[in-house]
Amino acid sequence: MSSIEPRPTAPLGVCLAGPTGAGKTALAMAFARALAREGGVGIEIISVDSALVYRGMDIGTAKPSGAERAEVPHHLIDLLDPREAYSAAAFAADARRLAGEIRARGRLPLLVGGTMLYFKALREGLDTMPAADPAVRATLDIEAAARGWPALHAELARVDPTTAARLAPADAQRIQRALEVWRVSGRVLSAWQQRGGHIGVNDDGDNRGEERHRWPIVSLEPRLRAWLHERIAERFARMLEQGLLDEVRALRARGDLHAALPSMRCVGYRQAWAALDSGRLDAWPAAGVTATRQLAKRQLTWLRSMPERCVVPCDPREGEDGHDVLLRGIDALLRAAQGGG
Repeated sequence: MSSIEPRPTAPLGVCLAGPTGAGKTALAMAFARALAREGGVGIEIISVDSALVYRGMDIGTAKPSGAERAEVPHHLIDLLDPREAYSAAAFAADARRLAGEIRARGRLPLLVGGTMLYFKALREGLDTMPAADPAVRATLDIEAAARGWPALHAELARVDPTTAARLAPADAQRIQRALEVWRVSGRVLSAWQQRGGHIGVNDDGDNRGEERHRWPIVSLEPRLRAWLHERIAERFARMLEQGLLDEVRALRARGDLHAALPSMRCVGYRQAWAALDSGRLDAWPAAGVTATRQLAKRQLTWLRSMPERCVVPCDPREGEDGHDVLLRGIDALLRAAQGGG
C-alpha cells in the first residue's frame, strides 16, 4: 500500500457509506491506522449520522468510543441536545466547512456514516422545499388517527413510490412530511430531492456531476442479506447488555423530551420509548431488531441509486475473515483518496 499522492483534481473528501452493522467504524479506524503505519497523510472523521449528533445518546447509536475518538479526531458527534433538530442542509454546510479546515491542516477528511440523505445533500445538494404548513400537518394528523400511518404510507406509495420505498409504514414523521410536500406544492418529495443543486453544493463553482466526483464514495454492502441480519441481531443484543433501556429511561426522566422529537424517533430509541409507554418490555427487543433491519434495507435502496459508488463486500467470502474485508476496504479508500475512484 502506498501513501496518498493527491492528483490535481484531488477529492474534497472521501465518503465511507453502508447500512447499519456493516462495519464502517472498524474500517475507518483500520484505514487511519494503516496510513499511520505507512507514514502517510493523517485523517479526520466527519460523522454522517443523524443520531450521533445528539448528546446523551451513546449506546443505541453505537457511538465511537472515547479511545477511538482520542486516536482519530471525530466531528459532528455530540453536537446537539436531544431537544434540538438537525437537517440535511445544516449537515452539508457543516461538513463542507469542516472538510476545508481538515484539508488546510494537511489531513484527509473521511466522511463515515449511514444517513444517506446527508450524503446526497453534500454531494448533490438539495432544493429548498416548501416550509412546514401547520394546517396541512393538522389534517394529516387527523387522517392518521382515523386510518393509521400505514394507510397514509400506502397513499404516499401511489403518488411517490420512490420516497415510500425508503420509509417504513409506521414512520409517521417522514410520511407526514412527504405527503405535506406533495399537498402543498403538487410536486413529490423525491422530485424535489432529485433536482438538487441549491443547498450545500456548487460552493466551489463546480457543476453537480463534477461535484459528486470530488466526494468519491466507498460503500460497504453485504452479498448475503442474512449475514447482515445476523450482525444486526448481535449488535442489538450487545446494546441491550450495555444498558440501552436504561439510557432511554434516563432520557425520559429529563421531562423535556417526547416521542415525536427527531432524536427520539431514532431506531432503537423509538421502540424502547413505546415499550416503556405501554409497559410491554418483553417484545421490544424483537421490535428493535426488526426496525433496524428495515433501516438497513432503506439504506441499501439509497446506495443502489448511486451507481458511481465503489462497492466493497462487507461479508467475508468462503475462506476469508474480517481482516480480509478490512484490507479490501482500505485499498478501496486509498484509491478513492488518490482520485482513482
